Amino acid sequence: MKFLDLVKARYSVRDYMDKAIEPEKMDYIMECVRLAPSAVNFQPWKFAIVTDKKTLAAVKTAYQREWIQNAPCVIVACSNHDESWHRKSDGKDHTDIDIAIAVEHLCLAATEQGLGTCWVCNFDVPVIRKVLNLPDNLEPAVLIPIGYTNKAEVAEKKRKATEEIMLL
Repeated sequence: MKFLDLVKARYSVRDYMDKAIEPEKMDYIMECVRLAPSAVNFQPWKFAIVTDKKTLAAVKTAYQREWIQNAPCVIVACSNHDESWHRKSDGKDHTDIDIAIAVEHLCLAATEQGLGTCWVCNFDVPVIRKVLNLPDNLEPAVLIPIGYTNKAEVAEKKRKATEEIMLL
């Protein structure tokens, strides 16, 4: 698949089939995540793939939306600010940039494998910390429900025109 076609095919899925993801597909997706670039190649992240029914139900309580309930898996992307690169001139921490790159690699790889995903950033962090027993140095940054979608067609993306996002 051409990259532009892949980008056009990826969308925020909010309707999943009750179907498990094959281990080889998840392995492929996580290999794509592993190869994501990060500042100074520090890779300041950890990912939890949650499929166990009890843990999955507990993770889903951190995001009070009905649609997430039918996702067969939620991946929790965690940032480690202690391991991230900080720009020398102003101390800018690049962890959020690095985790965003890795998560988008995950979402695009999932799309290529015929799976749907959705970025979820508005969730109850303390709930995720408790459910996954996360150490203090790991910040749960993004929940990514992932699975086979019930939707056959993708709606046209509404984005700004190229000239609207260019400075010069």
